[in-house]
Amino acid sequence: MALFSCKEAPKDNRNPISAPAGQESQSLDAKKDYISVHPVEHASFVLHFFEKVIYVDPVGAADSYTDFQKPDVILLTDIHPDHLQVEILQTLITSNTKIISPNAVTNKLPPALKKQTKVLNNFEEITLGGSVIKALPMYNLPESAESMHPKGRGNGYLLQEKDKRVYIAGDTEDIPEMRNLKDINIAFVPMNLPYTMTVEDAADAVLDFKPHKVYPYHYRGKEGFSDIEKFKNIVSTNNPKIEIILLDWYPEK
Repeated sequence: MALFSCKEAPKDNRNPISAPAGQESQSLDAKKDYISVHPVEHASFVLHFFEKVIYVDPVGAADSYTDFQKPDVILLTDIHPDHLQVEILQTLITSNTKIISPNAVTNKLPPALKKQTKVLNNFEEITLGGSVIKALPMYNLPESAESMHPKGRGNGYLLQEKDKRVYIAGDTEDIPEMRNLKDINIAFVPMNLPYTMTVEDAADAVLDFKPHKVYPYHYRGKEGFSDIEKFKNIVSTNNPKIEIILLDWYPEK
């Protein structure tokens, strides 16, 4: 039996990306052992999702990862150095690790890493060890080929296993593909200028797609750190059912 399968989903942005029919959307509070979140720095974190150890955009010092299990899966979102560092990947990967990345990122990997990589472009998905991993767009608004994050180059990711759904936004603004999401348990949402979006735009998008829990991440910009307390206040004031979880993503600040 193949470890994973790959298929392309319909490219119809008008339809919300929802949980399968008949599944009840539940908060992760009931079964906390299904997921745990461990920030490393900025956009890099370790996610335990059911039986899998997933690294997202691992960069930085190798010793930042020594306390974690080796990854079953590495998700790479974009080509910029705060998301992709080949040298650190080479220290973290094992022979059993699967890397998932868009084509633009895969092209920057050496042959040895490419052999363990599955290219997944926007709207494609794979099933890996019981989890469906779907690539979603991430890009700047207004759309422009000259923008720092043009549409189609990088990936956000949607993870699903059973009735649990996790959204990793990547470097994006409050795009329609984000606002159209449904039944999200946990969302990782960036907010920093000029790379992604403002605190206000991030809050407005979250209020639109209503995830159960939100982790602000990737919030260091050119002018310093975004006001994540303000983000929390906007969301909580307008929808107290959405839980905002503030973790330390910048241990050296």
